[in-house]
Amino acid sequence: MDLFAHSWTALREAVAALSDEDFDRPSGCTGWLVRDLVCHLVIDAQDVLITLVTPAETEPTRDAVTYWTVSGTPPTGDDPLDALTVRLAAAYQDPGLLTFHLDDVGSAAGRAARLADPDLRVSTCGEVLTAGDYLSAYVLEWTLHHLDLVMHLPDAAGPPPEGLARSRDLVERLSGAAFPASFSDEDVLLVATGRRAPTDAEMSELGELAAALPLVLG
Repeated sequence: MDLFAHSWTALREAVAALSDEDFDRPSGCTGWLVRDLVCHLVIDAQDVLITLVTPAETEPTRDAVTYWTVSGTPPTGDDPLDALTVRLAAAYQDPGLLTFHLDDVGSAAGRAARLADPDLRVSTCGEVLTAGDYLSAYVLEWTLHHLDLVMHLPDAAGPPPEGLARSRDLVERLSGAAFPASFSDEDVLLVATGRRAPTDAEMSELGELAAALPLVLG
């Protein structure tokens, strides 16, 4: 629960530090500018709020790892929801309005997470998780999108090391194998999810694991 809050706060602080010009730069998400990614974070924050107030009575069907579905097909940016996000982001026009909306909804999501009982069962996308597992899964969401945010912004602050380490653990559990110790946590996340291609040296170190990449998470 604390790591969710720490990762989410760091991501929102990174957005708050952006200049207006930064919003028009590319992000690490295929087909999205930084402003599109920030708009997606607003939607994510809304999803957190909705899920935490949608209790379930049945046994959990997913946990922090199995919350994620994995495919091998990278996104193209043409998905209708992705396209809607781009149009919605453009409608803000003033980046300050987008930043304000993220701070407003994002702060509420953070407060809701701190107040949530980790054993509470919640429902999302037809599945049931404990609130603790749901928020743990979102550490990976925040960390990946923090990397996406700063990918082309070399002076921006990156995700906290605790979030990177936890996200690496989740990705390794999803892949069913540990990545080489020589890979940093950030390298694992970028290479595993197809955000950058492995170098020749990394491919050699990955061995058979390379054939299972990228892990496209949804």
